[in-house]
Order: sequence, then C-alpha cells, then structure tokens
Amino acid sequence: MIGALMLDIAGLALSTEDIQILANPQVGGIILFSRNIESPRQVRALTDHIRQIRPEILIAVDQEGGRVQRLKQGFTKLPAMGQFGHLYQTQPEQALSLAEQCGWLMATEVLAVGIDLSFAPVLDLNNISDVIGDRSFSNHIEDVVALARAFMQGMQRAGMATTGKHFPGHGSVKADSHIAAALDHRSYQDIANTDMQTFVELMPTLNALMPAHVIYPQVDRNPAGFSRYWIQEILRKQLGFEGVLFSDDLTMQAACVAGGADARIIAALEAGCDMGLVCNNRDDAILALNAIQDLPLPDQIRIQRMQGKIPSLNITDELDLGDEWHEVKQRILQI
Repeated sequence: MIGALMLDIAGLALSTEDIQILANPQVGGIILFSRNIESPRQVRALTDHIRQIRPEILIAVDQEGGRVQRLKQGFTKLPAMGQFGHLYQTQPEQALSLAEQCGWLMATEVLAVGIDLSFAPVLDLNNISDVIGDRSFSNHIEDVVALARAFMQGMQRAGMATTGKHFPGHGSVKADSHIAAALDHRSYQDIANTDMQTFVELMPTLNALMPAHVIYPQVDRNPAGFSRYWIQEILRKQLGFEGVLFSDDLTMQAACVAGGADARIIAALEAGCDMGLVCNNRDDAILALNAIQDLPLPDQIRIQRMQGKIPSLNITDELDLGDEWHEVKQRILQI
C-alpha cells in the first residue's frame, strides 16, 4: 500500500532510522536530492534497497533540466526548458522533436536507476517569477503547450508518468515561494485566461499535478495547495482532472501560513491532495507522519499509476542504455 507522505533521506544509503520510517504504511514516497547522488551505480543500489523494504513505494526526483537537475555525475547534462522555447521561435519542428527526445532521455536515465518519476515538466509561463525563469519553456501559452506536450510524450514513451507544476500558475508571481509568501492579486478570470491555460490544454497528457504555494486572494484565502476551492471545485469538478495531486514541499516558507508541519499536511490532504511532501527537515517529516496516522490511505488505483516502468538492469558508474540513448544524448548535448 502507498501512503500519503513523501519524505527525504540524508545520505547516500539508508540509515537505521530511514529503514524504520519506511516501514510505516503512511509513508508513500521518497524524494531524492543531490546529496543522495554519487553515481548511477550507487543510486540504483539505494533504490533497490528502498524497494526491498517497500516494493510499492514511489521514488521521485526533480530532474527538470537546467538549474534543477539532481542527478548529475554520470548522467546527461540536460538543457533548461527555456532553450527549447528560444529554438521554437526560429525552428519549431526541430524544437518539438528535440523536446520529445529530451523528455525520453531524462525519463530513460531516471528510470534506469530505479526512480519512478521526475516532477516535471514546469508548465508555468516565464513571466516575472524569481524562481521560475528558464525552468519554463516560454512566456507564450501556445509555445509552452506545444513544447511541454512533446516533452511529456517523450517521458511517457520511456515509461514515466508526467507531473505538471505549479497549478494554476506561478510564473506571474515575483516572490519565490521557497523563501517568501507569494501572492497573486489577479481575478480568477485573468488567471484562467492566461497562466492556467497551459494546464487546461495539457490535461489529457498529464498524469499528475503539483499545486502552487501561491495565494490568489481574489479567489481563495488559502494557497492553491491548501485550497478546497482550487483543488475540488476547479480541478476536480470543473476541469475533470482525475490524476494524482502532489503537494509542493510543505517546508517551503509560503506553506507556513497553515501552521506547523502537522497542520500543513492535514490541510493539504483535506483540501484534496493525494500525497504531501515534507523535505529537508526530518523532525517536520516525523511530525507530519504522526499527524496522519489515523487518516485513510490515498486512492491506491490512482496513485499506483505514477509507478514507473523500472527496467531490470545492472547499472555501473557509467550509464550505457543502448543505441538510441547514445544518439539522443549527443543531440541533446549540442543544444
């Protein structure tokens, strides 16, 4: 069974405490960071060990490309998605082809080392945000939709589910929600006609969404990830989205409006998120875990769809994943 909390670990291997925590049924996922990565061989050994304890657990990473890439040593250096947007202006067909290949390449490498999913792609517009920037494909809705669709088709071809972030849009909010409260004072109609359009148009290709830790006060007083209105009324009812909803990291500064980690994860789950992320603070993770012990587990059928097609491979310190991988890698490295 898959639980409702995704947490992190400190090192390159599981500690005794990690092993004990993994046994808790409400732990549904592990997210890996750069500190957990030494080489492809080491990552595969770590994920294999995690699955020995909890075979069904989701293992995730942020492997967007550009400045958000956790798997580095021994893995392909991926371009920022904004580079595809620049290329799309002059060579749209080539940009779409390369975006699809990049999605496939990223997913193929991530799956090879036993990780189910990368929280990707970013569907925000590259507008004024301090934290989004070239993580976004473009500041034009049509360009983001075309390029992100191609990228996600590549991910799915490799066997990885897709996660769009940060619904309903973080790109038009200047503040970085990791370190500050983020507010967007526009009306619902303004948001729906601009930033939210990328999510709406790409919904058929999306397996999961991650709501933004942004407050849209003209719509609801709670950040989107804690908002029954955004999640249940807009996403589930009006837009008919049936995929998984992951909270963004509940230790981010913008999430603190909901109280302590225990209150935050309760707020996220009660609003309609399937799984809450509590990262980079083990005390907070334990607090959150204790708070949800009596809550029901997430919808298992829905959340199991996020499990990746993990290949049976003997991974060494240097990846070698076949002829197509070699060819695509060389193309992506030339971008």
